[in-house]
This record gives sequence, structure tokens and C-alpha cells, in this order.
Amino acid sequence: MKMTEEQIAQYKGVFVFAQQVDNQVSGIAYELLGKAKELAQPLNAQVTAVLIGSGVADLVDSLAQYGADRVIVVDDPELKEYRTEPYAHALSSVINEYKPEIVLVGATAIGRDLGPTVSARVATGLTADCTVLEIGDFPLVAIPGQEQKHNQLLMTRPAFGGNTIATIACPDNRPQMATVRPGVMQKIEPVAGAKAEVINYNPGFTPNNRYVTIKEVVKAVGDTVDIMDAKILVSGGRGVGSPENFKILEDLAKVLGGEVSCSRAVVDSGWKPKDLQVGQTGKTVRPHVYFAIGISGAIQHVAGMEESDIIIAINKDEDAPIFDVADYGIVGDLNKIVPQLTEALKKAIAEK
Repeated sequence: MKMTEEQIAQYKGVFVFAQQVDNQVSGIAYELLGKAKELAQPLNAQVTAVLIGSGVADLVDSLAQYGADRVIVVDDPELKEYRTEPYAHALSSVINEYKPEIVLVGATAIGRDLGPTVSARVATGLTADCTVLEIGDFPLVAIPGQEQKHNQLLMTRPAFGGNTIATIACPDNRPQMATVRPGVMQKIEPVAGAKAEVINYNPGFTPNNRYVTIKEVVKAVGDTVDIMDAKILVSGGRGVGSPENFKILEDLAKVLGGEVSCSRAVVDSGWKPKDLQVGQTGKTVRPHVYFAIGISGAIQHVAGMEESDIIIAINKDEDAPIFDVADYGIVGDLNKIVPQLTEALKKAIAEK
């Protein structure tokens, strides 16, 4: 239902759901706080982190150091582990009580569940998997006879399988909500000793038939690294040819102190696990150096790595789209080029 201008005017501030798991703040919370500070400036607004959990008060200072002016803490034993119902009740209660203009949620496994549930409860829209967030006018270009509203949250995301980019706004309802994939936004340099105003808020939790019971938590230790933390990534696509052929990429990564990643085609073929996938349906990465080897450069893949500092493409097809985004390109047979590159680097490192 469309809000009146008077109702909309009651909503102020940029709120971030500060996800924590096992009483450790997730990196996405810091990334969103960095973006929230940027969005808050033209609105002359305050940045608020919403911290939900049990026994999480000691996490407040880290949120302040990464940009939160205020932290609303919802602390209750019912919130020890993530469950949809109590967490949705907590966040929607905070929204109804404090009326934020903007709410940002990480598009993690938790956020993808929590964000849509909360947006439905507070009767607003939600734009998922945003890659760009900015404050501006909507419609983007003034249309005769139609009001152009200012200071709107413009939420940009890939659409139609990544073949186009859509910019979406929510001009008639508040809050304006978006989920953002980890790795897309950048955290600020932490400010040592920074403090935030702290508000302890508890709406009360009464278990009902929507509360699930967690019988057991099993934590599996994976043997794959988090490619989002890697400074150098050697990424392979379908053009590598086989899972066995990834050995030459692993050799290159080892020499450089980097990690191996891959495209969706490699995961779909069962050659590598999903955790190593870069792209729109994988992870967004920002390494110092990104090798795209045997990767054609479809827009879905490029969306996950185009912010890399240096992109080096190796592909036998000189017309491959990957060369359009690469800083350096080599046209040729990766089976010959990559081992030669590895040996040259080994020699150069040995001579240092």
C-alpha cells in the first residue's frame, strides 16, 4: 500500500543488518557499513547497525570502528542461533520502532532468507543482489507530467540472467531495502577507538508454531580456501579442457602464492566445487591480480571479477569478450603458455 508523503517523511537514517555468526561479525557487515556511510552523506543521515544475537554486546565497538554512529542491540537467548522467525521478528520490530529510510542486508545464506521475510512484514519492497547503490532522482530522467522524486535509493542489479542491468527504486514506500552480495562493497579503514551510541532494544520473544527447533549443529571443516580473501587468483574456465588440466593452473598459483578459482561452466561440469566459482551466481572477488585462463568472458563471470586491480587473460580465441576487460591479453594455447609462464616466474623468483 502506497504511503503518504507525511508517512514517508517519518523515516530517517541508513540501517545495516550487522550479521554475526557464533558471536563473530561477518565481513559483509563491515562492507555494508562502508556503503551506508557513503549513502548517508547526501541525506545528512545517521548510520545505524542492527546487531541481533545472544551475548553480543562486546561486538559493538568493532561496528563503531567500521562506521556505525549508533548500534541497536537486540540480545535474547532465543537469538543464539539464526532462525527465521525470531530474527525476522527482531529486525522488523526494530524497523517499525525506529523507522529507517534505508535498510541494507548482506546477500548471504542468512540475509537471503531474512531480507525478503522482513520486507514482507514491514510492507515494503526489496531489491536483491545489488551491485551498485547510490542516492539520486527517480525516474532517472524527468518525464513530463510525472513527479521526479529526489534523494531516492537507486538500486542497480543484473537482470535477465545478467544480460542487462536494471536500476530499481522504491519511491512510494519505506524503508527502501536491498540485499548486497559479499565482496561488492568496500569497508572503510577502521577508526581505532571509535565509539557508537548504543540502544538496547528487545521486542519480546514468544515461541510459536513458526519457531523451528535446532536439534544439532554440525560444523563441517572444508578444505577449500575463501577466494574472496586471495590477493592473486588463477581462474580457469571450460577452455582448460579437463579437471586434470587444472594442475597447470595450480602450479602457477603456487609459484605466485595465489589461489585457484573457476567459472560457472567448470562447476557445472563437476570439475571444481561451488566455493571456488567467480561470477554473478558465484563469488565477487577483488584480487590484486586475476588470471582468466580459458574463460570466454561472459557478462555473468565478468560481474564477479571486473573490480580486480590487474586482469590477465589467456585464451586461444582472439575475439573472446574477456579481452575487452583485460589489462593484458595473450592469444594462444594455454597448455603451452601457462607452463612457460610458471617456469619463467620460478626462474625470476629464484634469481631475486
